[in-house]
Parts: sequence; structure tokens; C-alpha cells
Amino acid sequence: MPRFTRLLSALGIAALLGLGAPAHAALKVLATTPDWAALTTELGGDKVNIYTATSAFQDVHRVDAKPSLVARARSADLVVATGADLEIGWMPVLLQDSGNTRIQPGNPGYFEAAPLVHLLEVPSAVDRSMGDIHPLGNPHVTLNPHNIATIATALTARLAQVDPGNAAFYQQRGADFQKRWAAATARWEAAAAPLRGVGVVVIHRDQVYLCNWLGLKELAAIEPKPGVPPSAGYLAELVTKLSATPPKMILRNAYNDPKAAEWLAERIHAPVVLLPYSVGGTPEAKDLFALFDDTVNRLLAAAK
Repeated sequence: MPRFTRLLSALGIAALLGLGAPAHAALKVLATTPDWAALTTELGGDKVNIYTATSAFQDVHRVDAKPSLVARARSADLVVATGADLEIGWMPVLLQDSGNTRIQPGNPGYFEAAPLVHLLEVPSAVDRSMGDIHPLGNPHVTLNPHNIATIATALTARLAQVDPGNAAFYQQRGADFQKRWAAATARWEAAAAPLRGVGVVVIHRDQVYLCNWLGLKELAAIEPKPGVPPSAGYLAELVTKLSATPPKMILRNAYNDPKAAEWLAERIHAPVVLLPYSVGGTPEAKDLFALFDDTVNRLLAAAK
């Protein structure tokens, strides 16, 4: 075979086997929740390869740093976490066991969202008698779209820092997201105007930012203290209290145990409204935009 023909043949085989010039590898991102995975997808597109540590049906406070998760952390270029101690029960172990210097706190490969926004319910003092209270403030920041916009700006900059070769791509995606997100936020707020002042009961104190954003009036929490299951006596007290000032609905997240909410609902004659809480929590909540669409729609349906 002539030398030129052999060369062409070799080049063709190399192309088929992917042995030519290496393509730019996607940035490996470990997101602690589906919401951060969804936001990173919006900003990173096909330049990011994302693994999500939890699902919408898990309590993010309680996650095991399993070997499979450690392996993901070991190869990650970027960790996107909530922070404010939400993942305190497992993130430090995960980071330590990974041995990955890129993703340690203080390095560009470690990103925390909650410290970027104004945290509600910052306690003046903390002790064990208060339950699983977060000393830095309530970390469940995702259900206010204004928080998402602020966090998206910072995450766009961090993606560009960690992957400077694609900085312009991330900046363009970030600008496009902000434009679409601002329009969607205005639409949600206009649609949700009838919810202002509507009385609700929550289970865990993870609906605080949602209630604060929409002006929902939280009348009680089924947990007497954060992370503490209600006793029979406490639930009986709630029935007495809420019979005098009945809520319009009881909010339950996809990951919550429904038993206490359903027991209470039967006695105070208020419906339990299932909310996705996180991307994937309902069939409709397929991405961040759909998460807020579905949440507002479910609240409005129950408020009629």
C-alpha cells in the first residue's frame, strides 16, 4: 500500500477511535441538591458534567457519604453546595475522604450558595434544647427566585474561574438565564398575588423563604422544634390552636413523611398540599422554571 494511502487509512482509523486531537473535557461538577444541579445545567450547558448527590425525596440534612459518593468527589472539578451548615452532617467527611484538593473550602472548586443571600431566622443563641437549629440562619434558600438570581450571578463567575477556556460561554449563558429568570419571576409574582396573607401550616422550617417571598402567613409548624418529630400531645395542642385560627392549607414537601400532616388535616379540615420543594419533587417540576411554575400553581389551586 502506498505510503500516502497508508497515512490516510491511519488517520481515518484514529478519527473513528477518537485518537485525534483531544476534545475539551466537560467540567465535572458535584451538586449537593437537584436545584443546584439544575442551576449549573442552565449556566453550563454541555460544558458541564453534573452528578447530583441527593434527590428531591431525600432530607439533605441526612445523607451518607458512601464510597460511591466519595469517588464522585474525588474526581470533581467543582462542588456546588448550599452551605450554612445544611450539609454539615456529611459534607466535611466527603471532602476529607475524597482527598481532592481542588474542592476543599477556600479553593475555587468549592462553591457555597447560602452565604451569598440574606439568611432568615439567624438565632441570637444556640443550644441543644432548640432542636436541629442552624446557627448561621435558615439554609433553605432556594424557594425565593430572587435568591436564585443572586446565586446564579456568583456561580456564573465561578464556572468561568474554574474553567477559563469557556468563560465567554458561561457568561453568555448566565446573561441569558438572568433575562429569562427575571421575566419568569415577574410572572410568578403577578400570578401569586392572591396568596398574600393566606394562612398555612408547614412541617419543617424549610418553607420560610417561600412564605416570605409570597406573603403567606405561617400559623404553625408541625415539628415543635426543627428536626424534632411531633408528639401526640403537641399535635393535640396544634388542633386546639388551629381550630381557633384555621389555616387554608398544610404544606408538605415531597420528601416529608405525610402521616402527621394528614392526621392534622383530618381534624382541622384543611387540605394537605404536596409541593415539589426541589427539582424532581413532582412530575411537573422538571427544571428550575417548572419547579416554581408547579409550586405557584399548586398553591393557587388550594387557595381557591
